[in-house]
Amino acid sequence: MVTANQNSLCLRCGKKSMLSDDVTGERFCGKCGFVISETLQDSGPEWRSFSKDGGTDPTRTGAPSSLMIHDMGLSTVINPINKDASGKPLSTSMKSTIERLRTWDSRSQVHEPIDRNLRQALSDLNKLKDKVAIPANVLEKASYIYRKALEKKLVRGRSIAAMIAAALYAACRDTETPRTLKDIADAANVKRKDIARCYRLLHHELELKMPVVDSIQCIARISSKLDISEKTKRYAVKVLKDAQERKESAGKDPMGLAATALYLSCVHNGVSITQRDLAEAAGVTEVTIRNRYKGLKADQTTKSEI
Repeated sequence: MVTANQNSLCLRCGKKSMLSDDVTGERFCGKCGFVISETLQDSGPEWRSFSKDGGTDPTRTGAPSSLMIHDMGLSTVINPINKDASGKPLSTSMKSTIERLRTWDSRSQVHEPIDRNLRQALSDLNKLKDKVAIPANVLEKASYIYRKALEKKLVRGRSIAAMIAAALYAACRDTETPRTLKDIADAANVKRKDIARCYRLLHHELELKMPVVDSIQCIARISSKLDISEKTKRYAVKVLKDAQERKESAGKDPMGLAATALYLSCVHNGVSITQRDLAEAAGVTEVTIRNRYKGLKADQTTKSEI
């Protein structure tokens, strides 16, 4: 494949007729045939891509940088095995060179207390990922919040496990992922009070703007544990929307409201279910459901009369 380069002048004839051969790597004049260079650097991308149906894209540039890795995936690792790419042993002189490279590579790595703290915190966050079933974007947000807390020295004197759990809860609140404080406390094996205290600290010091938790998102989570029908769930969503329009849900626990709306929907559709089962699935008490039931039922009665 030959491409034209109209901006370059031929050194022999002085005409703008330079051509580049992408196969042989030569640059030559199209008029007089004078060869400028025999080796041409490839100006294409620094990767090769072989697309596979349903497979991954094997690029040479490595994995993308991520806040989930303590060094963001930008560190280097020199293989301790003294063999080259083809599997042959290295020569004696090359072994000493590689050994010196390993020494300088280890010295260049950060070994400060902040780095060790970040490694342990992100390791704990990676363990929480499977326990709480959190998507990747929430984990990135939690890592970002913890890094900001580490920069402001908010972690000093506090438990790393409690701070990373609080950062994860803050990320769930920010991305509107329906996870309660009790879920994260059980997964992290940390007291709920400690996580709540660290969360309040993060919220105040980092000036986080958290959206209000939508109780409608909690309906699917509760109903999946009890195998509630779609018809019942839709009526419960309707009940909660009416309560939000009338400002009945302001200041109420979203899980308690969702459980109460599901109970009201079950009563309306003739589904047999107890308050205890709903309370256990939602992680609230039966008294909460009874108290919220009075307000939601009165709201539905008023609307039906209108």
